[in-house]
Amino acid sequence: GALFLLLIGYLVYFTVIRRDEITSNVYNTRSDVDSERILRGSILTEDGEELAYTSLDYSGNEVRVYPYYSMFAHVIGYATNGRGGLEASANSQLLSSHSSMFEQLENVKNKEKMPGDSIVVTLSTKMQQAAWNALGSYKGAIVVMEPDSGKILAMVSKPDFDPNVIGENWESLVNDPDSSALLNRASQGLYPPGSIFKILTTLAYIRQNPGGLSSFSYNCSGTLQGNDILLTCYNSTAHGQETLKSAFANSCNTAFAQIGLSLDKKRFRSLAETFFFNKDLPVSWPHGQSVFRLDAKTSDDDVMTTAIGQGETLVTPLHMAMITSAVANGGIMMKPYLISSVVSSDGKKVSQTKPEICKEVMSLEESAILVDCMKETVLSGTGNALAWNSYSVAGKTGSAEYESGGSMGTHSWFVGFSNVDDPDIVVAIIAEDGGTGSSTAVPMAQQIFDAYYYG
Repeated sequence: GALFLLLIGYLVYFTVIRRDEITSNVYNTRSDVDSERILRGSILTEDGEELAYTSLDYSGNEVRVYPYYSMFAHVIGYATNGRGGLEASANSQLLSSHSSMFEQLENVKNKEKMPGDSIVVTLSTKMQQAAWNALGSYKGAIVVMEPDSGKILAMVSKPDFDPNVIGENWESLVNDPDSSALLNRASQGLYPPGSIFKILTTLAYIRQNPGGLSSFSYNCSGTLQGNDILLTCYNSTAHGQETLKSAFANSCNTAFAQIGLSLDKKRFRSLAETFFFNKDLPVSWPHGQSVFRLDAKTSDDDVMTTAIGQGETLVTPLHMAMITSAVANGGIMMKPYLISSVVSSDGKKVSQTKPEICKEVMSLEESAILVDCMKETVLSGTGNALAWNSYSVAGKTGSAEYESGGSMGTHSWFVGFSNVDDPDIVVAIIAEDGGTGSSTAVPMAQQIFDAYYYG
């Protein structure tokens, strides 16, 4: 009896809970059967623009068409040589048909395939174009999302590829280890966060020091000696006497290394894991798992580097967009989503995605402190280039150092949000080997915010 109940439970788990994951899996041959009777549905924006559709060539063969070529390559994906992006994660929806019974009978009568359902995505062609242009020739990624809904407006990864000719270019794409063009860096790329991680270090400090911003004071001389390392601020700048807000705005490494040494390691790790470090993100598409290694045995030197976003800490741009959205949204982290709705070929709505709270990761008071620090970063600190606009911005820059093949490099980061009192959009940017955040990622953010407000 017990074994029978276990079997029933497993079948329910397999056929209900994991249904979409299994039916969308590229190795599931059921989709091949579905494609023999259903014409793969389109991928549309909310204002009706086609991002992917199926047409017939002169010989009557089905051809998947991507009108925007490489611009949406990673997020929309491809349906040749396997599947990627939304073409993979929404495969079961695209190969389902909820057209009217009359239309289905007509298709059977005419020996034609039934038209598949279309998915309507949250992506904005305007914002995707702006992010794609802003990233330019840099390798890296940009995510733009609404903090109060979790709706993703843009997701760009470079280097990219043209999904229209992926079959022809497949061998070169999979055999080029230097570019990793098929990797969606926005959700799968793991990078040292550098100073953008100071958002969480600041939160850890104010939780362990009830005095908040006023409880911290530090005199920066530009360097801080550890046991075996010497930490420096950018260009060894001595910032002098600092508050927590000014240390954040100036991205003072020595101040934050000192903060790290004062923190309870167990509580610091617990906070990071509350924000989904060392855990899967609550999204339905492939993504990397961000890493936070600090524990009770971590050395003081490693604590210092961890506190400034270096060491072994790694994060994806999507994850940083979620963290920044929680700050902008009063401490509430929303579940990111890409599919707004599914519609049948005759326009009937099959399903609708509703914004969903993921979890409350901080209090309203804590988020207000972080917003204050991020506002100061733009007003007087490393993000000052964003201060002179008709819209307001709060943000944090990052310059993340890394070592590869014996040589050092620096990734350029920016995370932030606009219309600070009632946030509109969050932007997370990583430009590989871009240098400082203020020199490369901040101007990219300017382009994206301008596109949102000025078109």
